[in-house]
Amino acid sequence: MHNSDALALSAALLSAAAGLTQRIHEGVVARGFEGLRPAHGFAFARLAPDGASVGQLAAHLGVTKQAASQMVEELVRKGYVERRECAGDARVRMVVLSELGWECARAAEEAAAEVVREWEVVLGEGELRGLREGLGRVAPYGPVRPVW
Repeated sequence: MHNSDALALSAALLSAAAGLTQRIHEGVVARGFEGLRPAHGFAFARLAPDGASVGQLAAHLGVTKQAASQMVEELVRKGYVERRECAGDARVRMVVLSELGWECARAAEEAAAEVVREWEVVLGEGELRGLREGLGRVAPYGPVRPVW
């Protein structure tokens, strides 16, 4: 592959990822969830299904513990997450999705499915499956971090 081809592929992947992120966010907002930024979705992805400590969330997002703590505080105020004691260590507080947070996560999943269905119309079922399988081999599902 020539450098120009590699650059074109890189640009296409980045554009698809940015577009997908934006469309998921728009879908969440259209479903009535307010006060969220696309970066919150990346936090939700780490918190589902079992929650995480602030330190684990910070590592997942590629930010400092202070920045992750500020995000958690914001999401607690908005009702999307809760803090709970860790069963194995009372000194650790786990951050988990609240019922509202789970509803929002399901809305994001629906929005993502809508976008992927549009891709299937363009690419066809077989080509989309090949894309998913190929990307799964070169980028095995995470952690997916926001571009700050």
